[in-house]
Amino acid sequence: MIVVMGATGATGNALLHSLLALDTPVRALTRTPHKPIPGITGAHQKPVEVQYADATDPRSLHTAFRGASQLFLAMANSPAQVELETRVIDIAAHTGIGHIVKVSAPAAEPDSPVAISRGHHAVEEHLRASGLTPTVLRPYAFMQNLLRLAPTVTQGGIILGTTGDAACNYIDCRDIGDVAAAALTSPGIAGGTYTLTGPEAVSYPELASRLTTLTGNQVRYVDLTPDELRANLIHNAHMPVWLADHVTEIQQLAIARPETPTTTVIDILGRPPRTLDAFLHEHHTPFRRWDAHETVNRPAAQGG
Repeated sequence: MIVVMGATGATGNALLHSLLALDTPVRALTRTPHKPIPGITGAHQKPVEVQYADATDPRSLHTAFRGASQLFLAMANSPAQVELETRVIDIAAHTGIGHIVKVSAPAAEPDSPVAISRGHHAVEEHLRASGLTPTVLRPYAFMQNLLRLAPTVTQGGIILGTTGDAACNYIDCRDIGDVAAAALTSPGIAGGTYTLTGPEAVSYPELASRLTTLTGNQVRYVDLTPDELRANLIHNAHMPVWLADHVTEIQQLAIARPETPTTTVIDILGRPPRTLDAFLHEHHTPFRRWDAHETVNRPAAQGG
């Protein structure tokens, strides 16, 4: 039995689809088991075992992990992430799980300039010391997160950021899910550390150009200083300070460490990763609502 933590998140949900397509027994964990899991539970969907679990509730984890042999661990970034994920690992080891696939982050190093990445490094080290088989996935920016830019595009025709002309790696969460499924079902993949990207790195100015072509409306990139972006995220996008810091740090990382695609997805799956253009065409609707003749206040940035 494979247990999936974060079943309602982008990567966890993608993994569920991948495992169900392989007819693999899976237990989806959620804090709201009474609510349908998108595309998984409900009428005419394949049966999947859904169970309550909360990383802040050790008893629920002991119950949820019972009888399972493998665990997919993906939790939303937060100041409590290290504490929660190390607790999950310890309980998994205690209940007999032998293999964990953890979603980490690029630059997961003890001296990383990104605070969240330093936390992921600490969790990775704890996992490796646990005695369990550790598989670590280090995906770059999720294409799905680009949908958070839609309000600024539709309201003002702009993308705000602090990356300059630096190119950024993006990856579709469905490719992460497929790689995770391979790691959970193919013994030769388990135990590795994998950096995951799409097939190309794209700058914000280039993204703006592609959205202009896609929507027929002019979209431009406005480059801010890190302090300006951070203030905008806090005061206009109403992000908590730690998250505004994180967004600013990862965008600056793209400048400090030029990003280039890896071949990991095709090496593992035998097919190329999904392209950014394909993703934008599939999800074009949220970007098509801007009236070029409407006067609006300068909108809030939504992250990177």
